[in-house]
Amino acid sequence: MSEFKLPTETIELPSKGLLYPEDSELAKGVIEMKYMTAKEEDILTNQSYIQNGTVLDKLMKSLIVSKINYDDLLIGDKNAIMVASRILGYGNEYTFTYGNEEHTVDLTTLDNKQLDEKLFASRTNEFEFILPKSKNTITFKLLTHKDEQEINRELEGLKKINKDSSPELSTRLKYMITSVNGERDRKVVREFVDGFLLAQDSRALREYVREIQPDVDLTFFPNGSDTRVSLPIGLKFFWPDL
Repeated sequence: MSEFKLPTETIELPSKGLLYPEDSELAKGVIEMKYMTAKEEDILTNQSYIQNGTVLDKLMKSLIVSKINYDDLLIGDKNAIMVASRILGYGNEYTFTYGNEEHTVDLTTLDNKQLDEKLFASRTNEFEFILPKSKNTITFKLLTHKDEQEINRELEGLKKINKDSSPELSTRLKYMITSVNGERDRKVVREFVDGFLLAQDSRALREYVREIQPDVDLTFFPNGSDTRVSLPIGLKFFWPDL
């Protein structure tokens, strides 16, 4: 039987691998991915995967050649892999509608955010932040794919108890914050978020996380505008024939 070789590409992670253990494959700061085949198109059209919300994770796992632990991926690195998956599957041009106008963006021109590597010198996914209003000192981590899965499971459980419940923001903060004034007990952290985290402090923390978090810059300039806006990631991103 003939041997066929699939072309692959090396993808740079926005984190540069600085927040992974040194013995992790992800610490190299790059991963190898293969081009999409008919097998991956089967994944994209699998109604079961689509309905349970796992279709894109199944796709990306199938395209990643490097031996990594997918659960360990930081969300920003996962976003970069998502963009790379689209390019390797359907090319670099993404056409969409924004402001009643059609736009086409070359996905290969999307850059990774500037990284302040001094913040990651310890190679530890934990950072200190003084809440500006209450002056409490917290530590927090950047969320991983595993964290996102656990958050989603908790939110689904809460909705079963109360279908009108939508505590997504506070739930994410409970997973993100790792200590309050040196106290690492998870019960204490949860009680702090629910009863003592001021809205001004919550907003400041989220803005700081957004500032330092490694990620791909998913923004573009609409026609005739000098202001960047978020790139709309819709169904046509992975299903361009729709």
